[in-house]
Amino acid sequence: MYGKLIFLTISFFVFSTVSFANPVSQEICIAKGNGFIFAGGECIAYKAIAGDKEGPLTIIVHGTWKEGTDILARYTPFAEDLSMLTDTMTIAVALPGYSGSSTNHFTALSHDKTNNLAAQKKYILFLDELIKALKEKYKATTVNYVGHSAGAMMGATLMGLDPDLIQNIALVGGRYNIHEVSKEKELISAVDVIDKISKKAKIVLIYGTKDEISRPEVTKDFYTLAKENGLHVKLVEVKDAPHLDLDRTQTSMEAISKMLEN
Repeated sequence: MYGKLIFLTISFFVFSTVSFANPVSQEICIAKGNGFIFAGGECIAYKAIAGDKEGPLTIIVHGTWKEGTDILARYTPFAEDLSMLTDTMTIAVALPGYSGSSTNHFTALSHDKTNNLAAQKKYILFLDELIKALKEKYKATTVNYVGHSAGAMMGATLMGLDPDLIQNIALVGGRYNIHEVSKEKELISAVDVIDKISKKAKIVLIYGTKDEISRPEVTKDFYTLAKENGLHVKLVEVKDAPHLDLDRTQTSMEAISKMLEN
């Protein structure tokens, strides 16, 4: 019994070590075929839903889930619905550690050895490279971004780090001032770069009245700050909505679709 337990423990350790010790090269990533793209040193799985409009590209970025979660199974239906509503090429991405995406340089957003990964500049710059790679692959002229939770936090920060990359952004249940919850000095969030965000970009901030993870005041405070800085921002309330699947509510979908129509 004890021997079997030791064997299983060792086997799990070896499997975990191997999965992080054998990076997925660009060549291997390319060989995986459609549905994978190599960017920022990672092989990223994604699902693309074609739209009738040429030029715009909408990218959906998820939040923090348990490591190994099949993100694409959850977000592909959302991408399909959004593409149908907007006639726009829509892509759901699986960040490192989810849906078969590599962990060459980054763990999953939820990992016992990493805290506040979505507020680390190096990770946000990786996301920057991923979006640029998708933009180039699909020859997009306009980039739309839909982010939930950690995806929203990273998208908001990225707007300040690379002001010309994203033209329209919907931020759902995000956090925009990491310093309110962490004393780590090296972390970065939207409040640190808000003066760099393009005033031409359209920003939609969405919050749920029953969100216990990103409470309504978090989004409302950032909305006030954004308005004070002259940003083109709209605030949307989703009544009685919790954090989970806030981005997929009817109110959120309508607000996102309206943003993309104009």
